[in-house]
Amino acid sequence: MNDTHDKHTERDLPREEDRDPGFEGAGDDREQAEILRRERDELEAKWRRVLADFQNYQRRSLQNEAEARERGVSAVVESVITAMDHFEKALSHDASRMTAEQLVGGVKMIHEELVKAIARHGARVIEPRVNDEFDPLRHQAVAKREAQGIDPGRIVQVLQSGYAMGERTIRPAMVVVAPLAE
Repeated sequence: MNDTHDKHTERDLPREEDRDPGFEGAGDDREQAEILRRERDELEAKWRRVLADFQNYQRRSLQNEAEARERGVSAVVESVITAMDHFEKALSHDASRMTAEQLVGGVKMIHEELVKAIARHGARVIEPRVNDEFDPLRHQAVAKREAQGIDPGRIVQVLQSGYAMGERTIRPAMVVVAPLAE
């Protein structure tokens, strides 16, 4: 508010006993002062209601955000439960009676379940192939190595898959890249 408005108080208004009884405008001043007081009181009440509404809005927003986060985490947990069930089943088998093929088959099945689980949440695996063009937004070059038949700036070896959600890379794929010609 403006400082000049803050300095004026009810004390600045003429008191009834200070007024000249013969002055015709005395009643008008009192009426005007009362009108201004009512307007001030109404505006203050509106301001308090708006402030209370805003505080309630902030509180509800925080609650909604916490609930949404909890629902999101819960949905991810629910989607990986099937993979966890497969792990439990695999661990319950007698390892001495399992063949290497059975073990690898079980691990592949669990991997597929996990890939499906993250896909349900909009994530995808970044799986570059040898000789793909290096993309610094999706790949992380951890080494350079020349390879026969691989052009400079292209992928020589994939060390680890990456993950993305929409256009955002969550974790880049780790790759070895053929060095650029100098």
